Amino acid sequence: MNREEALTLLKEHVKTDRLLRHSLAVEAAMTAYARRFGEDENRWGLLGLLHDIDFEKYPQEHPDNAPKLLEGSGLEDEFVKSILSHGIESGVPRDTRERQCLHAVDEMASFIVAVALMRPTRLEGLKAKSVKKKMKDKAFAKAVNREELIASAEALEVEFAEHVDIVVSGLIEQEARLQSEGYSLLD
Repeated sequence: MNREEALTLLKEHVKTDRLLRHSLAVEAAMTAYARRFGEDENRWGLLGLLHDIDFEKYPQEHPDNAPKLLEGSGLEDEFVKSILSHGIESGVPRDTRERQCLHAVDEMASFIVAVALMRPTRLEGLKAKSVKKKMKDKAFAKAVNREELIASAEALEVEFAEHVDIVVSGLIEQEARLQSEGYSLLD
């Protein structure tokens, strides 16, 4: 499956702009991490893009309905298991780097976008120091589990500052591509 096919499939099941932007942000972070680890950027990007395909229709059972929505897409079982692994009680272990990474960037990508929206320069020049400062502000993005953001980066064996830098670089690259298409993660 290529990116265009994945985006078409995602848009069949995701109608809200908020969830679409989140999926695009996670795609960006996964692609940046694939580059960092020397992995398949297309595969990892597609994992990020499709990881929440069932969230809008089945928020209480997410991500358990992803396999049903991805049926017939040609994506192999391991890909679908990686999507399932980012769920809290999926029963699929995060025993591969791609699964650990998907978990680590899921909330982090959106948290960083939220931080960027508060800055006049948005993503430009955004550093881990600013992200850490916002993490201390419990009123900011209060649903985000800060301990999990840190623990998931540690599971990847990546320093937190480097983790933020990798995600930010992916988001900057994605933002440039999206703006050339008349869209934005930051609007």
